[in-house]
Amino acid sequence: MGLSGVVGRRLYMKLFTAANYSSTASNEINLIKQLRERTSAPIKDVKAALVASNWDLDAAQTELRKKGIVLASKKSSRTASEGLLALAQNHHKTALIELNCETDFVARNDIFQHLARSLANQALLLDSNSSFHFGPQSLEEMKLNLEHPKINGETTVQNAITEVAAIMGENVKLRRGYLMHAPSNGLVSTYLHTSPLPGLGRIAGILSLEVDGGKTEADALQRVGSELAMHVVAAKPLFLTKELVSLDALEYEREILKSQAEATGKPQMAIERMVEGRLRKYFENVVLMDQKFVINDTIKVKEVLDNLSKEVGSSVRVASFLRMEVGEGIARQETDSSESVAQVA
Repeated sequence: MGLSGVVGRRLYMKLFTAANYSSTASNEINLIKQLRERTSAPIKDVKAALVASNWDLDAAQTELRKKGIVLASKKSSRTASEGLLALAQNHHKTALIELNCETDFVARNDIFQHLARSLANQALLLDSNSSFHFGPQSLEEMKLNLEHPKINGETTVQNAITEVAAIMGENVKLRRGYLMHAPSNGLVSTYLHTSPLPGLGRIAGILSLEVDGGKTEADALQRVGSELAMHVVAAKPLFLTKELVSLDALEYEREILKSQAEATGKPQMAIERMVEGRLRKYFENVVLMDQKFVINDTIKVKEVLDNLSKEVGSSVRVASFLRMEVGEGIARQETDSSESVAQVA
């Protein structure tokens, strides 16, 4: 073979090798892209799984899921105080759940949001004839059918949470929930604050209205009910009426007010008047019926209900209410999965 033939062959091999390398690299990039789209895992982990699986896409996906679930279990002790509330309703019940994660970034992810809404819908299936708080154990073993492009099929609630934690790379946990039954003559109104999508939010207000005579179709009921649910979110009531203020709460507040009044050095009779006057202010702050209406602060909530009763033509009253906020109480009591929230039945 002449010199020119040797040079030509070397040039051909060089070009062939470069073209083959380019084709291989293109295929690898395509596989990385596909696995990334399937799992949402970090690119570094995606590539490592593909290399370990000899670039077999399905095998790599399986390995990523196994690895993710192991890592998720290790992360389960980390504090998860971010997240979302998810709300679901039918004609008979309203369900509210709190799903937590570690960062607001994950709370904005569509997989996390899909799981939260699925869990709220699942909570509607709980068998009960009364309203009640529930912890995560009430749902964990229930079957859940997910319908998201990246996580779908039937599994248990607990397995779904673990898998989403694996995908997100954070501790994800179902913390608590509440189920409110609609009254036989009335309706349940809801409001979600900081809502990225329908049925999701960071603060929720739920309010049950009872109507004498069953006149529940009036538009005014829906309108005022929604306004009162928003009021619950904004004003943070703790009790429905003065009579329902717990003795412990009242005694605690009275002792604080008495100490403050005594510090003024005034006579005992003046101190007692000061304490009673400040107690009235306390009731205005924590009792729903005595609070100034957030939409019109010239009237109180009980006047709003009086006006609504006249408009509907039947007596309307608040049967119960609930306010829940993402992460409340986690810093001081992480282990309490069913921490009480403002609610009066």
